[in-house]
Amino acid sequence: MSDSYEPLIPAEAEIDEQGRLYCPAYGDVYHSSAGALGQARHVFLNGNGLPARWRGRDVFTVCETGFGLGLNFLALWQAWREDPARPARLHVLSIEGHPFRRDALAALLARYAHGSQADLAAQLAAQWPLPLPGLHRLEFEGGAVTLTLAFGRAEAVAPWLDARVDAYFLDGFAPDRNPGMWSPALMQALARLAAPQATVATWSSSGALRRALDEAGFEVRRAPGFGPKWHMTQGVIRAARPRPAPWPGGERHALVVGAGLAGAGVSRALARRGWRVTVVDAGRAGGAPVHAGHAAAALTPVIARDDNARARLSRAGSLCAQARWSGLPPSAAPRVCGTIQLERDAGRASAMADTLAALRFPEQWVRQVDREEASALAGLPVARGGVFFPHGMLIRPGALIDALLAADGIGVLGGEVARIAREGGGWRALDGAGRELARAPAVVLANAAGSRAVLQASGLLDPLPRMAQMHALAGEVTLVPPGALDGGPRCIIGGEGYLLPDSGDGCVAGSTYVHGARAAAVSAEGQRVTLGKAAGLLGRRFPGLEALKPGALPGWAGWRAVLPGRLPAVGELPHAPGVWLAAGYASRGLSWSALMGEVIGAALAGEPMPLESDLLRLIGPR
Repeated sequence: MSDSYEPLIPAEAEIDEQGRLYCPAYGDVYHSSAGALGQARHVFLNGNGLPARWRGRDVFTVCETGFGLGLNFLALWQAWREDPARPARLHVLSIEGHPFRRDALAALLARYAHGSQADLAAQLAAQWPLPLPGLHRLEFEGGAVTLTLAFGRAEAVAPWLDARVDAYFLDGFAPDRNPGMWSPALMQALARLAAPQATVATWSSSGALRRALDEAGFEVRRAPGFGPKWHMTQGVIRAARPRPAPWPGGERHALVVGAGLAGAGVSRALARRGWRVTVVDAGRAGGAPVHAGHAAAALTPVIARDDNARARLSRAGSLCAQARWSGLPPSAAPRVCGTIQLERDAGRASAMADTLAALRFPEQWVRQVDREEASALAGLPVARGGVFFPHGMLIRPGALIDALLAADGIGVLGGEVARIAREGGGWRALDGAGRELARAPAVVLANAAGSRAVLQASGLLDPLPRMAQMHALAGEVTLVPPGALDGGPRCIIGGEGYLLPDSGDGCVAGSTYVHGARAAAVSAEGQRVTLGKAAGLLGRRFPGLEALKPGALPGWAGWRAVLPGRLPAVGELPHAPGVWLAAGYASRGLSWSALMGEVIGAALAGEPMPLESDLLRLIGPR
């Protein structure tokens, strides 16, 4: 998708003389003059046989084109709430090329959503994301109702979606005003997602649309329309593309190897979906959890002019982490303090201005700042200007991991897994002496660089040449007394190294990258490097920092598991069904933890995937 990046343009709407919401860009209204709720019920719910079709189902998935204000979603959600025979989980995947900004959406929903829908509308507005390209997962009813918003042109977005759809709501602007929303290519892309007996309904009854649906594999017919429209279109898929079940059934129990950021993220995601999780971790067996003593770390997204895969994954990871972790106990929840990423020189600053102009991201996500504004945000003088990410987060990794693993359904065992072995319909985890540590139908290797050794000892590494190139890279951070920095910065400062606000234990300065190290250890040389990086970020204006003695300060050292391209390896092994990988997080363990856990959780639960399929292919084990 990055080769043809298109900026996301938020919706601008007006109210016409009849009180209808009108889009000047397309010259069309958002809903029927006879009423949005009536249209939603007649065309989309009744047209798809709902709620009757979802009764007796555990999961039901709807795909919509044209989210608009979300009135169809609210009607569907309300029908789910009112039906005692509803499915346990309702998933909605909705495409929107021009999303409203949150304040505009909230105001319009207050105007158009009434009665029992008003509370639902308020919940929707409260979670509404920033207008950023990509997929955004919202959860309601304790996770029983999910809304996955795909922001971008339908023609560009739909081919990359991954879901098993039971019903389609086609609700774009009129075909003669917005032909891309009704094109044969789009219908083909949507039909690819169809589950057996999937249905489709739309208010449009154009012959061209019916032909496009027919060619895509739907048996269609005209039906009585709603309001001033005499006819609408209904259909059912003739033969859905065969797709394997996400989980063949049986006990929902997973064995997760590793209790670091990767393992904790996967374990929490599975536990949220009702799975029992057994975590086996070598560090905890020795009384040394992997991030013990790691006072604080930063989670900051990255941007790129072409919005490449790394930038898209980073943005998705940051948004997912904030959504998943904000409700944790205060000691573990992220502290959203913002990040200033300093530019190296004036030439880089000019290039960044061009990048931000091309991306057209909202300033609530990223904006350029000069040295004066950057210093004001940091509360300390900084060396240069740069960009400011208001959603940059300070996190205490050890406390975060403990909080994630404390969820109901998760048990943690000490032990070092040497290899795994298939037995019956599941997998056994064995230590170096061949003793069984645990067994489960599914196993997730989330033990960083150790996953390579486990795969090799288990005879599973040969088909994975990229995994065979994984290596461990040592690094350390230093705790700086806040008094040496006039109390420390108010936000994260990044650039050549980074400096974090006082976490209560001090200000963390980082970090080193040591190739070929035999051990990850705090050292005088490492502290000289990290203190020098901190001084450089601040323009070497703090004598107290310069006076600190390398080697005499507390710190933390650890390992990074690095793969070629520095993207993680996440997904099921093609040659070993039931074995999953969540490894190779490199320097971005916090960015990938929640998101990659959701990728594995959604795949096993048969939910719409939280990432586009091109990104899933890039991170897939290989």
